[in-house]
Amino acid sequence: MKLGKGAKWLAAALVVAAVYWFGLRGDPRVDALNQAIQAQGSPALKSYPYPFRVVDMEGPVAVMSTPRSSAMPVYRMIRAIDPSLSGKSADNPDFVAAEKALAKVQTEARQIVLAQPGVAEVKWELDRNWLVGHQISLD
Repeated sequence: MKLGKGAKWLAAALVVAAVYWFGLRGDPRVDALNQAIQAQGSPALKSYPYPFRVVDMEGPVAVMSTPRSSAMPVYRMIRAIDPSLSGKSADNPDFVAAEKALAKVQTEARQIVLAQPGVAEVKWELDRNWLVGHQISLD
């Protein structure tokens, strides 16, 4: 059986829709958690230069992105958050204040996510794309 042009287009559209529906569409739970961060976050969290967000759900565990970890200490990435810290040592009061601000907004984002139904735990995942995008070496 030979398909006409219209049937071929319809078949292609159905394939694209199926790929979107089953593969590219975001997890609605992740979307809802990120909306909660935006709706409930303080002005400091909403305007913070790094966008804390949920990237995945693993059962009741929300996986959130972060620009720091044991593999990426804060002193290596904080200057991307606040370029005015360039050249300042880690014990400089401005640097220490920036570290505290980062910890505060990260904790706030975590608390908002933990307060949502169906979330029992938060797991942090290093945001390698953000770091590379800000010219921060991952070595």
